[in-house]
Amino acid sequence: MEPTKKTVLVVDDDLDYLTQMQMQLEADNFKVITAESQAEAEQLLQDLRPDLAIVDLMMENMDGGFVLCYRIKKKDPTIPVIMVTAVSSETGIEFSNAAEEEKSWLKADALLTKPIRYEQLKREIENLMGA
Repeated sequence: MEPTKKTVLVVDDDLDYLTQMQMQLEADNFKVITAESQAEAEQLLQDLRPDLAIVDLMMENMDGGFVLCYRIKKKDPTIPVIMVTAVSSETGIEFSNAAEEEKSWLKADALLTKPIRYEQLKREIENLMGA
């Protein structure tokens, strides 16, 4: 009997990035569900409990990723969330989830800066899921 595939929710408004993530994760035997916006992800989360979520920071709203992370953690604090963003390279604004002060408002368990090497993302997924 095959083990049950872990479900990963990937949320990003960049369709090329979304497709690339889906292909790579499925190649690693994950079940992947995608959403192109914060609103679409919130709709999916009404009936879905992913094993992990990968969320872009800036989508239809500048703070869409922050809000989505908050709502995922409010619904189920055990769901690991990885936030991915290109905001540092686009705006020069630097932040991380390492400082205690930032952990209070940044609800992601990990923060990765785009462009992300898949090996780096896979390591974070394994760390967060205990794989």
